[in-house]
Amino acid sequence: MYNPKRMMILGFAAISIGILSQCHMENVIEDSMNYSEQIDNAIKNGEFDRATQLIDQYLETGGLSKEDQQAYFFERERLKRIRADFTATPVEVFAYIKKYYPKVTPSDIEQWEAAKSLEFMVIDGQKLYFARAARNLFRIDPKMNLVWMEHHPGDEMTSGSGAKLDLDDHNARVISAATTTQKLFVEPRRLHIKQSVEVLADEVPDGEMVKCWIPYPRHIEGRQEKITSIQTVPGDHQLAAPDALQRTIYMEKLAVAGETTKFSVEYEFTSHGVFQAIDPDVVTPLKDQGSFSKYLREETPHIVFTEDLKALAQEIVGEEQNPYLKAQLLFAWVDNNTPWASAREYSSISCIPEYALQNHHGDCGIQTLFFITLCRISGIPARWQSGWELQPPDDSMHDWGMIYFEPYGWVPMDVTYGLRNSDDPQLHWFYLSGMDSYRIIFNDDISQPFDPPKQHFRSETVDSQRGEVEWSGGNLYFDKWKWNFEWKILE
Repeated sequence: MYNPKRMMILGFAAISIGILSQCHMENVIEDSMNYSEQIDNAIKNGEFDRATQLIDQYLETGGLSKEDQQAYFFERERLKRIRADFTATPVEVFAYIKKYYPKVTPSDIEQWEAAKSLEFMVIDGQKLYFARAARNLFRIDPKMNLVWMEHHPGDEMTSGSGAKLDLDDHNARVISAATTTQKLFVEPRRLHIKQSVEVLADEVPDGEMVKCWIPYPRHIEGRQEKITSIQTVPGDHQLAAPDALQRTIYMEKLAVAGETTKFSVEYEFTSHGVFQAIDPDVVTPLKDQGSFSKYLREETPHIVFTEDLKALAQEIVGEEQNPYLKAQLLFAWVDNNTPWASAREYSSISCIPEYALQNHHGDCGIQTLFFITLCRISGIPARWQSGWELQPPDDSMHDWGMIYFEPYGWVPMDVTYGLRNSDDPQLHWFYLSGMDSYRIIFNDDISQPFDPPKQHFRSETVDSQRGEVEWSGGNLYFDKWKWNFEWKILE
């Protein structure tokens, strides 16, 4: 399997050739290989304590480049984050499943584990499950999904009145308005947002400066406009450029002993629904591939063209040559074969599309990166987009994307919302060239630098939806602060 960390380490050994004697060079390469291989093997075997000790020893040798040092500092941090995600014991998982499926047996557990429907790791000799693995089983396994629905026939959340956005009805209105007006952006919604971060008391020493980045909507002509700032707490702030690919608003405040440190931002903006009718007979191959090279290439570590992923893409599209029809095949395959389930923190996953392929499930971001990778392998430009989704009265952080079809241009896609249950082809395939009006777009790419830049590792290395916090002593991970997101529709 592709291992970017390993490639970085080997690259360091090669760079050293010009400055070391032959004998010394060979010893450095051998030591580098020994340490890197031992670390990789320890992690593979679930020996996290040993891997951490080896990383510390390797860093102490002083022979690593700054880039390699950072790679190993983060690898050490990644092991901590994996531990934080894998906290459920076998007894707890068995008890949870037994509540809804009383006849569960140890043999069932083994079968679900083998099918990757129950996610676990053996860490330092202890078998631990992903914290939400038991609930995920009822999402991933078709039989257990039916069991869950028997116990929760009204599982969808509703407001007190029972009112809830009828998404397909709304999307039908988007289609109708776009068709009638011949406009791409329709059905505007004016939204009021307040997002806040609260650092727990005494997580940062008294008098130290706490630095906070909260996501802020990008200006996207026609689709997301008229962004009006109302207030921030504290008042002084630095707002990234309107077209920043992961846009944030930055604030800082001194920590006070015994008190929480609070940050918030409040704004309004107008979001539009989108729909582009696609005629497959009109779609053509790209006329200028060079202009789209960024959206057709690999982007390590998460968009990589492994042999397994290339083989899967070829198996799905077969002999099809039409870009839109190929996209339909890939979209339907991911929708039908990669059920949504709660996910580990992305920073703990080495390669997200490979994870989706091996584990047969994923949340919205995992599904989206899986689809984007398969599209790019198949010669279809695709890119990331994310922020929040609103389905009044519900809301959630959410990831989706954009896809390019010649001659129509870039159109939205959301493989998590997938194929709609409708006999109307336009509504059935709505989320392969359309989007509802209830989205907030913070990001148009993954893993982009903030403005001002963050000095320490991010808590979320791929996306930006909750916020980020640090101080001179390091990053503050999600367990060190709370976040809140409030919204209302104005018109």
